[in-house]
Amino acid sequence: MKPNPTLEQALSNTKKFIPKRLFNALSPVYHTALANVAAVRYGFPSYKLTVIGVTGTKGKTTTTEMINAILEAAGKKTGLSNTIRFKIGEHTEPNLYKMSMPGRGVAQKLMKRAVDEGCTHMVLEVTSQAVLTKRHFHLDLDALLFTNLSPEHIEAHGSFEKYKKAKLSIARGLHRSFKRKTYMVVNSDDPYSDEFIAAASPAMPVRVSLNDGIPYSSDDSGSTFTYRGETIHSKLPGEFNVQNMLCAAAVCEQFGVSVDAIKRGLESLSTVRGRVENVNESGSFGVYVDYAHTADSLEKLYETFKDKRIIAVLGNTGGGRDTWKRPIMAQIAEKYADTVILTNEDPYDEDPEAIVTEMKDGMNIPNKAIIELDRRSAIRLALESAQEGDVVLITGKGTDPYIMGPNGEKTPWDDATVVREELESLKTSIE
Repeated sequence: MKPNPTLEQALSNTKKFIPKRLFNALSPVYHTALANVAAVRYGFPSYKLTVIGVTGTKGKTTTTEMINAILEAAGKKTGLSNTIRFKIGEHTEPNLYKMSMPGRGVAQKLMKRAVDEGCTHMVLEVTSQAVLTKRHFHLDLDALLFTNLSPEHIEAHGSFEKYKKAKLSIARGLHRSFKRKTYMVVNSDDPYSDEFIAAASPAMPVRVSLNDGIPYSSDDSGSTFTYRGETIHSKLPGEFNVQNMLCAAAVCEQFGVSVDAIKRGLESLSTVRGRVENVNESGSFGVYVDYAHTADSLEKLYETFKDKRIIAVLGNTGGGRDTWKRPIMAQIAEKYADTVILTNEDPYDEDPEAIVTEMKDGMNIPNKAIIELDRRSAIRLALESAQEGDVVLITGKGTDPYIMGPNGEKTPWDDATVVREELESLKTSIE
């Protein structure tokens, strides 16, 4: 016997029977109703937790992992929701939704589980896409951390200004929070940081600059920086990760976490899956998988390895979205990489060959690019051509669990797993 559907499920199912044009007109009401029902159904769990949200264009997932590591080092039992995984206490499971912040009450359900299992803190990615469907309603944040802002999801929002407006509405949520004291922690090196502080007023502003970590250094082997007089050594490479760690430290400090726990937490985090993830640590050349899917994040990744010979495996935006980035991303790759292998990523209903051709045509030296549409073959080609001391950078998907094809087709996928399989295959063929 099938269980009776919940009101939340019933509301969700009504979408199937409403004409698309009418549904689009009623969409705000529909999504608000879903958000309200989910919060009621799970008992407004954010009231019973210290909830820390992280928003921005880049670095959200990595920063949530940093905050979680610090809180755990401080002895806190935590819940975590990000693009990679969902975690409640010791239990973790992959996020297979291809959404950083899934809908249909998933966030409320996770927080309810966190409350039931004795967690005291919940750390979540909060995205602009979630704002469009009201998934950020009833989060009741204690703190929001803003990492940075650059053009992204333009097709979904309509313009950069509308994208920024969606992000700022998350900050305004601090004003509506039922929490007694709230904090707006910002990367003050970003030109939009003051707008987030203003939007979050009267939340307590906390400004964090890369200069707060001086002296700091970073290369492909890791990073070193200073925080409150303590030298912190991290295995996470890149100046952008120093910035993320400083912000993570600052938000945790607002909740009484000691500098010692901050240091232990950050130094314990050796890697973040799909974020500058080294999948060939014992090899003669480096192989890194990274989610970089904006021009700025791609350039910062390449900058981290600028003293190496780079072989780039580059997909790009998914079919039908942010098409303006295609030539720009390809131009950045050719600027830094010795070899650029253009390949398939998430074409959806668009012709994948047309996508990579558009990328190649945007390059100043198109002959520098190799087109290999099969992503596995592209990765294998990169590995075969790598020499001692080189670095292979495979970008765009990170931990995305599927390659999205036409008509909703999903092909299970994991870049890091494919790299390991192809490295083993190459090793066997040599032997």
